Amino acid sequence: MVGISKPHFKDLLVWSRLKDRLSWYYAVSTNTMPAKYLICKRIRLDESVNLNDSSEDELWHELERLTEEFLKVKYRILRKDIRLSDLAKARPSLMDLCVELTKRMLRHCNFCRWNCRVDRTKATKYGACKLDSISRVSSYFHHLGEEIVFRGVNGSGTIFFTSCNMRCAFCQNSDISTDRYNGIPVTPDSLALMVWQLRLEGCHNINWVGGEPTIHLHTIVEAISLLDSYPKDIRDASLINADRGRWRRDVKNALYEGEFNAPQLWNSNFFMSNEALKILRLLMDVWLPDLKFGQGRCALSIARTPWYWDTVTRNIKMVYEWGEDMVIRHLIMPNHLECCTKPVLDWIAENMRDVPINIMDQYYPDNLCDPCSPRYDPYYKELARPPSKEEILEAYRYAKGLGLNFEILSFEDKNVSGLRV
Repeated sequence: MVGISKPHFKDLLVWSRLKDRLSWYYAVSTNTMPAKYLICKRIRLDESVNLNDSSEDELWHELERLTEEFLKVKYRILRKDIRLSDLAKARPSLMDLCVELTKRMLRHCNFCRWNCRVDRTKATKYGACKLDSISRVSSYFHHLGEEIVFRGVNGSGTIFFTSCNMRCAFCQNSDISTDRYNGIPVTPDSLALMVWQLRLEGCHNINWVGGEPTIHLHTIVEAISLLDSYPKDIRDASLINADRGRWRRDVKNALYEGEFNAPQLWNSNFFMSNEALKILRLLMDVWLPDLKFGQGRCALSIARTPWYWDTVTRNIKMVYEWGEDMVIRHLIMPNHLECCTKPVLDWIAENMRDVPINIMDQYYPDNLCDPCSPRYDPYYKELARPPSKEEILEAYRYAKGLGLNFEILSFEDKNVSGLRV
C-alpha cells in the first residue's frame, strides 16, 4: 500500500501563512536545502584538537569556534553562494565532535537541568531519568496527528523514547514516560535505520520525542552522525515499527544533491541543559518546545520539577534569538488559566509574538489524575476533568487579544464558535 500523495506537502494551504516563519524547515523537508547534519560533516576540526586526548573543556572551546564557522557556511548555502557538494566531507568533523561531547557528558550526565552528574556508563547510580547508557524506543511510525506543518500528507516520522526527566501527574504518555523498560533497546545503527525507513517512506521530518528525547542525547546524536551512510544494524528496528508494510519507500523522498536528507525535529519539554542545547543547535532543523506551566509552583506541585520556568523560557528564548524555526505548544489545563495559560501567553507575546503557537485543547485526565484509574491520587482532583468549553474559549480569546500567531495551528479541523475579543 502507498501513502497519500495528493495534495503534495509543498502545496498545502498552511504554507501561505507559515512558510516565512518555518522557511529553513520547509526547504529541508522539500529537499531544496540540506539538513544541518550534512553541513556539520563538512566543518573540520582544528589540527590541534584530538577527540581522544583533548580535555572536555578544550572540546567545548572548539565547538564554540566551529559553531561560528558552521553558521557562516549555512548562510552561504542558504544564499546559494556555494553548494553543499562544493565542500568535501571532513574527518574529524564538527559532527564527530558533537558525538564525542555527548559521550563525555554521559559520564557525568548533564544532558538536562537536573545536572545529576552520575556516570551513566557504569549504571551504579541513577539520576532523575533513572537511565543508564542504554536507550530504548517504544515505537516509531508515520504520526498523522501532529500539527499540519509536521504531519503534512505522509506523516511526521516520530520516534518515541522511553522515560522522562519530568513527572507530570497527568502525562498522557505515562506508559512510556514512567516505565524505563518499555520498548526495545536501540543502538545508534538501529536508530539510524528507523530514520532511513521513515524518510524514504515519505515522512516530512524525523520527530525525536518521548517520554523525553534529551535524556537519550548520546544515542540520537550518534545515530544522526550515521545518516550519510546506510545503517548496518537492521535486526531489531522492524519489531517496533507500527507502520510495517503500509508505506512504499522511494529514494526521491530523501535526497539532496545525492545525499540522504532528513530534517530533524526536536519535540521536547525543553528542560535541557545549556550544553545540550548548544549541540542540538547544530543538528536540529526545527524545534517544537512544550511550555506547560507558568512561573509559580505548578511545575513543582504537578510535575515535581523545580527551576521549570527559568529553564524552559531561557531555552526557548535562546532558540528564538538564534533565528531558528520553531512552533511552541501550550496545553490548556483545567483550573490553570490564571496561573499557567495566561502567563505563558503573556511571555510569548512579550518575547516572540510572531512564533507560531498551538494552544492545545485535548487535555484529558490520565495517569495520577484519572478518577477511574487505580493510580488516581485525590491530591490532583483539580486536574481530574477535561477543560471546560468556557476555559478553552477564554484561552483563545486571551491569545487573540495579545495578537499571537495561534489560530492556524490551534483551530485546525475545529469548529470554534464564540471567539470574541
